[in-house]
Amino acid sequence: MRSEKEMFALLISTAREDENILAAYLEGSRTVPGVPKDIFQDYDLVYVVKETRPFIENREWIDRFGKRLYMQYPEEGFWDNGNHENCYGWLMQFADGNRLDLHVCTLPYVKEQLKKGEPYQILLDKTECLPVPEQVSDKIYWVKKPSQEEFLAACNEFWWCLNNVAKGLWREELPYVMDQLDMIIRPMLFKVLSWKAGKDHDFSVSVGKSGKYLKRYLPKELYERYLRTYPAGEKGAIWKSVLEMCDVFENVAREVSRTLNFSYDEEEGRNSRAWLERVYKLPKDAKEIC
Repeated sequence: MRSEKEMFALLISTAREDENILAAYLEGSRTVPGVPKDIFQDYDLVYVVKETRPFIENREWIDRFGKRLYMQYPEEGFWDNGNHENCYGWLMQFADGNRLDLHVCTLPYVKEQLKKGEPYQILLDKTECLPVPEQVSDKIYWVKKPSQEEFLAACNEFWWCLNNVAKGLWREELPYVMDQLDMIIRPMLFKVLSWKAGKDHDFSVSVGKSGKYLKRYLPKELYERYLRTYPAGEKGAIWKSVLEMCDVFENVAREVSRTLNFSYDEEEGRNSRAWLERVYKLPKDAKEIC
């Protein structure tokens, strides 16, 4: 597996040798302080170019980066943004274990993207066209303190959508149930857990994409309970995980509301939980719910 030093040398020399490339910079996890380094970290690279067309038309130019196992064109197919003249990319998994997420982008496009404030590291700037990044920090990713309205909306979404889970489980429509859990209900649970992590650390931490760093900031017991809310694809296991999810959500939501001096609709949660448990006990041949 090529080392970071070898990869950087290759990426920089490629930029230096091509007249159409004005600059090269790195973004992503390798530029964020505090992110543990490991063998799976991607190289998220942007080449700032005069125009993207020559790179798109020459499909062989990326061969210089190494032997590929497989790859993806993120601006084509389902993900086509119709903006190839300003930005185009290749996601490459190499045989030696390295992965390169490479984009070629025009300078005006890049300058707009950099305004978002995400960390980046300049590898090469031939014409000094890129703004020098301020002190690198992960502050842009920190958990944001919610408003009262945002908190109540998350709670309402969680408790209301359990209605769909209950009927889906009674009907044994498990793909539908899993979709409701993963796409709608779990994101609300993730919000309140993130807010707990945030308020416990003065809202100055990042829990990472999909909450991958929650383990760092939640009490061990709570984190283990959170993991138990991920069910196997079997009806009984799903019911068990859903009830665990309700317990975790209710406890954490109450704690967050107390700490942030928010109101919390106890009746909403109580009634939603009661309905869920009623359906849980409902015989499969039931002719009515109540």
